[in-house]
Amino acid sequence: MSEALSQTSIETGYESLVKKTDDGTRKLSVYVQGAYCAACIQKIESVAQHFSTITETCFNFTTGAMRIEWDGRPDLANDMVAYIEAQGYDVLPYDPDLQDEAVKREDRFLLLCLGVAGFAMGNVMLLSVGVWSSDAETMGYATREFMHFISALIACPVLLFSGRPFFRSSMRALSGGHTNMDVPISVALLLATSMSLYELAHSGEHVYFDSVLMLIFFLLIGRYLEFRARKNAGAAALDLRAALSSFATILEGKTQKRVAVHEVKQGMIALVKAGEKIPADGVVIDGISEIDSAIMSGETLPQTVKKGSRLLAGTLNIAAPIKMEVSKAVQDSLLFEVAELMDNAGQSNARYVRLADRAAQLYTPFVHVISLLAFLGWVFVGGMAWQEALMISVTVLIITCPCALGLAVPVVQVLATGGLMKRGLLVKSGDALERLAVIDQVIWDKTGTLTNGVLMPESLTGIPKKTHQIIISLAHHSSHVLAKNLAASSDVDLLDLTHVKEYPAKGIAAKFQGKKIRLGARTWCGNKAVKPSQSPELWFEMDGQKPIQFVFVDSLRDNAEQVIQGFSAAGIKSTILSGDQEFAVKKAAQNLKVEEFYAAQSPKDKFEFLHKKQQAGSHILMVGDGLNDTAVMCEAFVSIAPGSAIDMALNEADILFSSHSLEPVGKVWSIARKVQQLIFQNFGLAVIYNILAVPIALAGLVTPFVAAIAMSGSSLIVIANSFRLRSQL
Repeated sequence: MSEALSQTSIETGYESLVKKTDDGTRKLSVYVQGAYCAACIQKIESVAQHFSTITETCFNFTTGAMRIEWDGRPDLANDMVAYIEAQGYDVLPYDPDLQDEAVKREDRFLLLCLGVAGFAMGNVMLLSVGVWSSDAETMGYATREFMHFISALIACPVLLFSGRPFFRSSMRALSGGHTNMDVPISVALLLATSMSLYELAHSGEHVYFDSVLMLIFFLLIGRYLEFRARKNAGAAALDLRAALSSFATILEGKTQKRVAVHEVKQGMIALVKAGEKIPADGVVIDGISEIDSAIMSGETLPQTVKKGSRLLAGTLNIAAPIKMEVSKAVQDSLLFEVAELMDNAGQSNARYVRLADRAAQLYTPFVHVISLLAFLGWVFVGGMAWQEALMISVTVLIITCPCALGLAVPVVQVLATGGLMKRGLLVKSGDALERLAVIDQVIWDKTGTLTNGVLMPESLTGIPKKTHQIIISLAHHSSHVLAKNLAASSDVDLLDLTHVKEYPAKGIAAKFQGKKIRLGARTWCGNKAVKPSQSPELWFEMDGQKPIQFVFVDSLRDNAEQVIQGFSAAGIKSTILSGDQEFAVKKAAQNLKVEEFYAAQSPKDKFEFLHKKQQAGSHILMVGDGLNDTAVMCEAFVSIAPGSAIDMALNEADILFSSHSLEPVGKVWSIARKVQQLIFQNFGLAVIYNILAVPIALAGLVTPFVAAIAMSGSSLIVIANSFRLRSQL
């Protein structure tokens, strides 16, 4: 590192913001301002090339959030920040409030520049109407010179004021020894203005102050609309961050204290009133209410919570006050993890992003060379006046700007990940949707994935109401998992039982109104003459009544059959690999109309099956939730896990879904294919624009301000095409 960078690192103090991850690496989250194109993204992330200890960098073009992970000392963060700043960008500690204020400030700044440019353009155009509607002899040379002089007095200060978004960006880049897309725009503005001033001083005809102001005005319109589109696309991430920056009511004895959410710690007792958001992950200790969990799970119906129910940070309490015990600090909550993943969603190492980055790197030298060749060609070959040739050169600088290329991928990615998050789908890997779009086979785990993972009684019909009450009341006293599930299957008024006693390996017994009642194994209270079920069972016996059998099954997730049939209709084969028994796997496969299934599969069996398929060229999606699925999910082309999966499976999965239905798996696959289509379309639109625009500009068939309209229009077309994705979400 240079002495300058070392001095900067002493002053910044970013090591205080560094966090240590579970695997021992360091992590820094910052907010980077001043990025406007794919070339900016490449330069910002080039910090990884200058620090060998960096293991991962991820910059979100849409929100400005950047994450850096590395092995080594925390104070290396200062040098990394200094390097990014040396590239011409402003770096600030990442904070939701700070980001929101920066967005508002940028909004006001662009609107002010746009308003001043528009007002000045209107006034200069009034002067230009008289100049261009008559010749110098009719108007008089002195009058024409006076009109040009007044136009210059208006245009030059406005150029310096309203051109600041482009000039500042250019100066930051050039001061770091680099260029960006704003450099040729700034050069074009200064060339057109300088030539106009030269012509004014020499009483020439080629005075284009009106064109300069129109150029600034339309460039600012494009810049502002792009800014608004990126702001809207990143709204989901900002909404999540907003939930992390509110306040919580903490109970300390009989007193209440309002504290910031980030100060809430494990073990604290919080009071959450109706209409307030849950401040951190925790458990209800008092009260009954309803929770709107749409922000985390995508569920549209409120969920009833009571003592013992789990709560997630960011969800909304909508019915009544509840008390909760905080189980995790907000920095360790699921909401915080989701917010960080959303911050990283706008930019990734996906193949499409790398392609856009390479194209953007070639842009600046290419456009400057072709602009210079256009000027020289028209002057020395075409015999054109240098003033007219210079305007063609300016037009080439403006019209070839690769804004559309820079927006082709990030806007679609952020819209997709944000929209999917609202439906309870979390995309953890930046290129997961890219890989998901091209799968040709799906491997499903059964228990907990295709099924709900909970054994529930198959049927309770035909049981008298009073008997049903007695059974559920007795089941509530048992510690056996099947009895607990039986108790949870019905919401009835519980009866008072006496002489309740549990017998290990047998069941539970009690008395009700003098009658003996028992719930347990077939050998203890069942009918031994009845053929045993292949599925788990419980028996209930009461004096004077025939024993009742309860068969427990793991029911299929909602929409499981429709999702698998949807894959099948698209030519994507489904295979079930399960560690469960043959009869259970076969029954599930038959219900789902899956022809290929394998039971009693060990983790090694699953891995070898997947490896063999992928060695043959298959692109496989693995959907699983258990420890025996973890290695397969890691090896698979792409993987998905339900939110109920074990931690190891959650860590390995590329995509998570929190719904009880399997419909999100089909939804995210269809969105992935739509994302791929839109990215291809965006690339195509950007390429077609340049194929058409460059020859027209070189031929001198358009003016600079028409070029500005065309350049901004190409970006807006790409953005509008990307926003078509919203109708699919």
